[in-house]
Amino acid sequence: MKMLRLLLLLIVLCPDGVVAKTWTVCPSCSERSVADAVQKAAPGDTVHVKAGVYPVVNVAITKALTLMGEKGAVLDGQQQGYILKLMADDIHVLGFKLINAGRSYTKDFAGVYVSKVNGFTLAHLEVVDPFFGFLIEKSKNGTIRNNKIYGHLARMDDSGNGIHLWHCSGMKVLSNEVLKMRDGIYLEFVDSSTVRNNHGHQNVRYGLHFMFSNHDDYLDNTFERNGAGVAVMFSKHIVMRCNRFIENWGTASYGLLLKEIYDAEVENNEFRQNTIAIYLEGSTRINYTQNTFRMNGYAIKVAGGCYENRFFKNDFIGNSFDISYNAKMNDNSFEGNYWSEYAGYDLDKNGVGDVPYRPVKLFSYIVNKTPETIVLLRSLFVDIINFSEKVSPVFTPDELVDVSPLMKPIK
Repeated sequence: MKMLRLLLLLIVLCPDGVVAKTWTVCPSCSERSVADAVQKAAPGDTVHVKAGVYPVVNVAITKALTLMGEKGAVLDGQQQGYILKLMADDIHVLGFKLINAGRSYTKDFAGVYVSKVNGFTLAHLEVVDPFFGFLIEKSKNGTIRNNKIYGHLARMDDSGNGIHLWHCSGMKVLSNEVLKMRDGIYLEFVDSSTVRNNHGHQNVRYGLHFMFSNHDDYLDNTFERNGAGVAVMFSKHIVMRCNRFIENWGTASYGLLLKEIYDAEVENNEFRQNTIAIYLEGSTRINYTQNTFRMNGYAIKVAGGCYENRFFKNDFIGNSFDISYNAKMNDNSFEGNYWSEYAGYDLDKNGVGDVPYRPVKLFSYIVNKTPETIVLLRSLFVDIINFSEKVSPVFTPDELVDVSPLMKPIK
């Protein structure tokens, strides 16, 4: 009976009647070369690589395989090109340290290059100082999980991106750490994908950068101390929830840059100590709910072309400027937010201020017109002109008002 069950199991796992084989590679094994073992393996086989350093240069995997390294298994690209090239469906690469991928200003060399693959896994890999960490194009249904990619904090023109996706769909980018690259994670023309629980920090440009990518979710990620946190451009139907944007400082730095974005949800995120927490330009129908803006230079900075955006139940605490506008109001609404600088009262004790709050200060209007005046930020003069504008608004938008400001923070 047991033999019958085993036979049935083999038929299910190997419908062609071929039993998958494991090839073991080690310095003292009959198979000493990763490239040779990959070439000899049949579709569905596993190549198991034991501890050691193995030269692996431009090794193309053109069949469904599992390439698995035990602790201490290192693939050395010898600075000559790609290390691994995945060129077939259902390839899984697990558990290696990758070093010495090639560097070039005419070719996008990477630790792992994936092209036109349906179904792959890159997991538990450590990629040291690559030009690109993972370069993935025209592929779908891939999982990139629990990897660490780090460079040497080069100039922007001297480094590629940690995880670079182009023309992909159905991707899962989960629990990766990327630091000291150009962009931590870069997506272009990537649809119906999830980026969750990643940590991008100390990258030269952006922690996460995506363009022309629709119906994507960005959840539970942390972006800190990058040139800028996240840039989102020319995309629609985006969900950004429970992310943290921390200490992204610089003369042109943002926690979150939104340009030409439509129909998005920005919910339950933390923006702390960024030069500009959120910069909006040409972005429409976005709901900002239950976010915390704490100790930023600007919490929200709005340029032109922003329509039908709703800011509801957010906490604005200790920012130099809560809201800054350099355009007309454009029917955006602010309702039921907590403003730490609100000085109104609540006579009926319902938790909502009885006096509406105008979050745009006159001084922010002046700084937009003449940036050099920012040096006066903490002066008594600024307090006087802000108070005068509050009493009799002339320059700030009349319609930009929160009619139901909260008396206590939401969180």
